[in-house]
Amino acid sequence: MNQKEKMALIEEALDTEEGALVPDTILSDLDEWDSIAALSLIAMLDEQFDKTISGAEIKAMKTVEDILAHMN
Repeated sequence: MNQKEKMALIEEALDTEEGALVPDTILSDLDEWDSIAALSLIAMLDEQFDKTISGAEIKAMKTVEDILAHMN
């Protein structure tokens, strides 16, 4: 899966418009970054990448790049 496809999954999980995010996007600056988005992100990482991620790991994420790092 390439970065563009991963970005599309993140945008879908965070319910943002296509192309709205870049790796340097700061999550706390997004209106969409809330508990529902975090749950969606956890579900997406589990379903698409078979990754289990904790609430503490989600809270530690500061940028979209941090999410991308968990997608490898």
